[in-house]
Amino acid sequence: METVYHCGRLLWHRVERASGFFSRLKGLMGRRRLTPGEGLILSPCNQVHTFCMRWPIDVLYLAIDLRVLRVETLGPGRIGPRVKGARLVLEVEAGSAGGIGAGDRLTIVRR
Repeated sequence: METVYHCGRLLWHRVERASGFFSRLKGLMGRRRLTPGEGLILSPCNQVHTFCMRWPIDVLYLAIDLRVLRVETLGPGRIGPRVKGARLVLEVEAGSAGGIGAGDRLTIVRR
């Protein structure tokens, strides 16, 4: 489990990491929803989809240094853009990434 901060402010406190082929492929499929504070980091990753999902998510594309390259809200059944330079993707509850934008740097702490 990991925790994500921006400028010392806690953003998400229950973030899982998917780094294997099958865990990345599955992603959030099969879950009913994300609760506030939950998220999933896909690594390595530079593009995601929301097939087999019934709810929207915020998607943060991150460089290796955890700099935010792009933030998108994706509804169900969508394919997100392939973001050049992205090495990680953070998927969180729709609306919870408000205030985070390109150029911001996140901190991820493994618990």
